[in-house]
Amino acid sequence: MADDADAGTPEPDGLASRLSRMALGPARAAARSGREALTTEAERAVEGLLAGPVPETVARSLVEHHVVERAVAEWLESMAAAGKQPSPERERLAQAVEEALTSPAFEQRAAEVAERVVHSPAFKRALSGVLESPEIRSALARQTAGFGAEIGASVRGSGRRLDDRTEATARRMLGRRPAATSGFGGVATRGLALIIDLVLAHAAFLFVAGSVALIASLAGSLRSGWLAGSIASAGWAIVVLTYFVAFWSSTGQTPGMRLMRLRVLADSSGRPPSIGRSIVRFVGLIVAIAPMLLGFVPVLFDGRRRALQDYVARTAVLAEAEGA
Repeated sequence: MADDADAGTPEPDGLASRLSRMALGPARAAARSGREALTTEAERAVEGLLAGPVPETVARSLVEHHVVERAVAEWLESMAAAGKQPSPERERLAQAVEEALTSPAFEQRAAEVAERVVHSPAFKRALSGVLESPEIRSALARQTAGFGAEIGASVRGSGRRLDDRTEATARRMLGRRPAATSGFGGVATRGLALIIDLVLAHAAFLFVAGSVALIASLAGSLRSGWLAGSIASAGWAIVVLTYFVAFWSSTGQTPGMRLMRLRVLADSSGRPPSIGRSIVRFVGLIVAIAPMLLGFVPVLFDGRRRALQDYVARTAVLAEAEGA
């Protein structure tokens, strides 16, 4: 009977636990409800905060204060400082990066990306904009002008050295003492200038003859071959005569002479020859060229390096300095 009574009597600890749960149950339920309510309100507050101007303000502040740049700089500095000390992790990372960069798959992928970028419309527009910029055009013009000036100076220097050597050789052959370096144009420089001028004069004749032939074709072609040839020959002589006389009498320089820094002047006045004297000089030039250029032989022995046309027209060809 005593055992039955003891079994039916609840233990004090179990009774206290049940009483505690019964007493704290409402409080715990209220706490759970409050926590859920606070969580919901906190979520709403965060959503409202993110939907407002705060993110933009934070981003602007990050940019204005260069937070990212400073963080990257500090990271690089720390990496550089740590690089002085050996680290297995760093070595493995460097080896992995090197293997990745040298792998055929990476090279092929990089080539594909580069080809895609080069053929993209955006890249073509950017490249076209760069090439058409005034800065690039100005730089190319300066480079072209400088390159042309260097070539011209080199040709002139070589021509003048050849003038002196040719004259010295010719004088030694006749037993005469070589002259000092002359300030007048010699055989080589004058010959180069003449070749350039003849090419330009012929180009001018072809242009004029083509224009005349185009106009004449509207009225009908010439039936006589000799007549057409005579007109063409006369036209060539007129164009070449006009070319040399116009340049000699105006500036004393043809384009070829200007390239070689030569200038023809009258002996009496020291100025460019007149139109009449330039015509006489042109006739003397034709006579000097006709007998296999024998009219230029006096240049090798004359103190002022005068050719036949210079004697006839009383002119001289000066060699200007490079800075002139």
